Amino acid sequence: MNTLPPDPPYPATSRAVALIVTTMASFLTPFMGAASNVALPAMGRELSMDALSLNWVATSFLLAAAMSLVPLGRIADLYGRKRIFLWGIVLYTLSSLGCSFAPDAALLIFSRFLQGIGGAMIFGTATAILISVFPAAERGKVLGINVAAVYTGLSAGPLIGGLLTHHLGWRSIYVFNAVLGVIVLLFTLWKLREEWAEARGERFDLAGSVIYSLSLLLLMFGVSRLPATEAVLLVITGIAGIAAFIKWEMANPSPLLDISLFMENRTFTFSNLAALIHYSATYAVSFLMSLYLLFIKDFSPQDAGMILLVQPVIQAAFSPLIGRLSDRIEPRLLASLGMALTVCGLYLLIFITAYSSLSYIMTSLALLGLGFAFFSSPNVNAIMSSVDRKFLGLASGALATMRILGQMLSMGIALLIFALLIGEVQITPRYYPLLLKSMRTAFSLLTVLCFLGIFASLARGRIHKNK
Repeated sequence: MNTLPPDPPYPATSRAVALIVTTMASFLTPFMGAASNVALPAMGRELSMDALSLNWVATSFLLAAAMSLVPLGRIADLYGRKRIFLWGIVLYTLSSLGCSFAPDAALLIFSRFLQGIGGAMIFGTATAILISVFPAAERGKVLGINVAAVYTGLSAGPLIGGLLTHHLGWRSIYVFNAVLGVIVLLFTLWKLREEWAEARGERFDLAGSVIYSLSLLLLMFGVSRLPATEAVLLVITGIAGIAAFIKWEMANPSPLLDISLFMENRTFTFSNLAALIHYSATYAVSFLMSLYLLFIKDFSPQDAGMILLVQPVIQAAFSPLIGRLSDRIEPRLLASLGMALTVCGLYLLIFITAYSSLSYIMTSLALLGLGFAFFSSPNVNAIMSSVDRKFLGLASGALATMRILGQMLSMGIALLIFALLIGEVQITPRYYPLLLKSMRTAFSLLTVLCFLGIFASLARGRIHKNK
């Protein structure tokens, strides 16, 4: 089932509108995550949050998104991708306002959880909408533009987040994000006319959705609480639940997730595996580097945001070009080169110290940015070009799930190392040496993980059969 979907007969105007709408929406969630990172110390001071609680500000979003992405992708295929996309923007905007008014850490984390569900509704459908309207020959190009929007969000997040935190306080970040959400919602209602639901009429697997979501909840929450004994039990239960989910889906005539996509489609399987590994190896970098710059280097949120711009700016600059290349050059070659560049960037960070120069830090971040640019667009192109049209929402959801699971695992690695080496304490100068040791340990593990991912990326099949 490695055949390309037929080219959709949509006019140029409809394609342009879909590209603009999904690009605007794709900016939102990465912007929020990147802006939140530079505001973590301010949140911690105001709400008396320790290092592990601050980690949950990011992790709660990822956990909610991971639990809901695949079910929501299937619902979008059944009932309409635009409908789910729109409701996602509404929920995302309202929960952003909830974050801005949160009086304590618990309500902030809960609002971030709701924001994660809204985010899943957005990025679980955006890619599928793009693929629904653009012909196969242009997919790499438009996916490159879409990925560039993601990285533009990552670029603007630290800069705007740092400025807002410095001048107006951390709550203003969430107000700003809510305003952006309203703009995207109004433009989508005004301009996006079509609807896409190629699987309309098929049955939704509610039981499979419950098993899937609960299993991921147990697994990810368990990972976040390691090395406690109860956390190990949660991880084991979550893995058992995923095994039960796979068995259930294989016997289900209307599955939530068509397991044959993984069993019979080499490109789909190894491209998703490569995405999982790459995000597992890289997502915690921005979190760790934010703490490094804000605590150990004692930069202001504004200055830290400027330094963290290096990686996403390079990603945004090169992603459209690499996306276009993936329409002609095998994605597995470009993506594997990207993973190799990422390994180089991570390796440099292993040796970071309190006295590392800014040029050393920025060189490391630049290599990571270039690695991401080479990896992301070709990898997305390979996944979305390997499935039939009626599975586009599901494929988009599966890809986004790999990304979110990778991000969760990456944060889980950082959280586990923090728990083992630092513990549940507020980060003060007394603990800076342990913070630095934790960072170097994390970067060592992430480097090894990303190196292994190169082989998963190379193992995928060809998508350009005529080359």
